[in-house]
Amino acid sequence: MKGKRKKQWIFIFVILILVLIWLNNTNMFYTKEANYKFLAHRGLAQTFDVSLADWDTNTAEIIHEPEHPYLENTIPSMQAAFDLGADVVELDVQLTKDNKLAVFHDFTLEYRTDGKGNVIDYTMAELKTLDVGYGYTADNGRTYPFRGKGTGLMPELNEVFSSFPDKELLIHVKDGNIKTYEVLWNNYLSTMTKERLAQITVYGDNAGIEFLREKSPILRLLSMGMMKSALLKYELIGFTGYIPKELHNMELHLPLKYARFLWGWPNRFIKRMESVNTRVVIVAGDGKWSEGFDTTESLNAIPKGYSGYVWTNRIDKVNKR
Repeated sequence: MKGKRKKQWIFIFVILILVLIWLNNTNMFYTKEANYKFLAHRGLAQTFDVSLADWDTNTAEIIHEPEHPYLENTIPSMQAAFDLGADVVELDVQLTKDNKLAVFHDFTLEYRTDGKGNVIDYTMAELKTLDVGYGYTADNGRTYPFRGKGTGLMPELNEVFSSFPDKELLIHVKDGNIKTYEVLWNNYLSTMTKERLAQITVYGDNAGIEFLREKSPILRLLSMGMMKSALLKYELIGFTGYIPKELHNMELHLPLKYARFLWGWPNRFIKRMESVNTRVVIVAGDGKWSEGFDTTESLNAIPKGYSGYVWTNRIDKVNKR
């Protein structure tokens, strides 16, 4: 009889624990109104079929038929994205020969510009003479609709900061050079006010991001290694509501199809991350090729009441607010 009663109490205890876990992670009591924000990838850029892309693909050669005149990573494209309602703009940076940070994506200049070699081979002044629209084609090279229209449009990072002094920016360090991170911190970020630094996020490789974390405990940062490690710890104990310190002051880029397995997803999870200065961004696909929510139809997949950020390559198409 005592054994049976003991089993009943164990059963009740287990049920109570499960109920508490459910209450601690349910989204039942959150609003279902859509109030997410947009992160515009490279401003307003020319897009391409990601199914045709590999790590070394010249994506400028496979763009869709242009629907707008803007080129990625330029001041006009960023301005257009903000004007169209982007809450954050993402941009790429690489180190130049004279220790400036050029805003440019590709490892080689040949793909998009009329230059040759790599960004690091040139001074910023020399890069300013290049045509960043030179290599774009949507018809296998028969026509080049942006050739001659991008001369002088490769920005230096301080131009971006000056053009958008109160806007949120996501900086992607593309070249994997630890010196790039050192220059980014010493020459650009270290002199910013706390308020301005709160509007900046940086992502890149593990070593560079670890360097920046040593320099600033509050700067929002992201590397793939950092994110995987932090989320693994969260999956182990996040049902309690505890947020591992590794998840503090971060940015998370989460493929939507995986994000749904996180404790408290979506709304309670986002509130937890906001409480530790971590921004949640959902991406389409598996996260490999910067796939975004680029059509109004794609937005239908976003969970009801989601209040984080949405990654998009076509802010002009998706923001109908």
